[in-house]
Amino acid sequence: MTVRPLSGPDYLLRGFKIIRQPGIRLFVAIPLLINVIIFGAFTTLTLEAMSGWINQVIDWLPNWLDFLRWVLWPLAVILVLAIVMYIFSTVANIIAAPFNGLLAEKVEEMLTGQEVSGRETIAMAIASFPKSIGRECQKLAYYLGFAILTLIASFVISPLAPILWFALNAWMMAIEYCDYPMDNHKLSFKEARKRISSQRGTSASFGALVMLGTMVPILNLFIMPAAVCGGTLMWVERLKDKT
Repeated sequence: MTVRPLSGPDYLLRGFKIIRQPGIRLFVAIPLLINVIIFGAFTTLTLEAMSGWINQVIDWLPNWLDFLRWVLWPLAVILVLAIVMYIFSTVANIIAAPFNGLLAEKVEEMLTGQEVSGRETIAMAIASFPKSIGRECQKLAYYLGFAILTLIASFVISPLAPILWFALNAWMMAIEYCDYPMDNHKLSFKEARKRISSQRGTSASFGALVMLGTMVPILNLFIMPAAVCGGTLMWVERLKDKT
């Protein structure tokens, strides 16, 4: 089979199909409900404050770029949305992490026909919450390290700041959603990153589409479970046999 390096978006689109499967819907319900509550509340707050935030972003720019404000405004919108939506996704993923792991487990079992020793039930998923929080904290620490570097680079090359932040957050989306099935198989976070990096083009394009999806109203409510399913598909087809 020919492997296309930038087929990441296909995995997200296939993930949207999987969440409609009868045997999967029950395990989609809880992450979806959490996403609706978190994104509903945070989106309202964001819309009220966005104009002020964007003006602050524009004010960071050097005076000699004032003539480009009409071009930089949409880039500032992308920057603010990328950062805000990543923060919202992080909060939602921390709360929903055990249920996302359970969803990844059931999707993998459906795809492979083999049992995955993991959370198995909603009660066991709830019991695994402390472990899931620990894994999410590892991801957050990894993100913060690169976020500091990106922030420094943003001051040095201000016009490229939105692109840098979007690229970082897209990469983190790939790590976030491809990690659930690997965590189920007790792979370390370091090993998970290594495997995701081995499919850099696919992972980055998958994360970029997920990131864009979080910025679209209504669609962002369904993006979490679809991305979990897409990340599990990528695990089964591309990452599982990597060493």
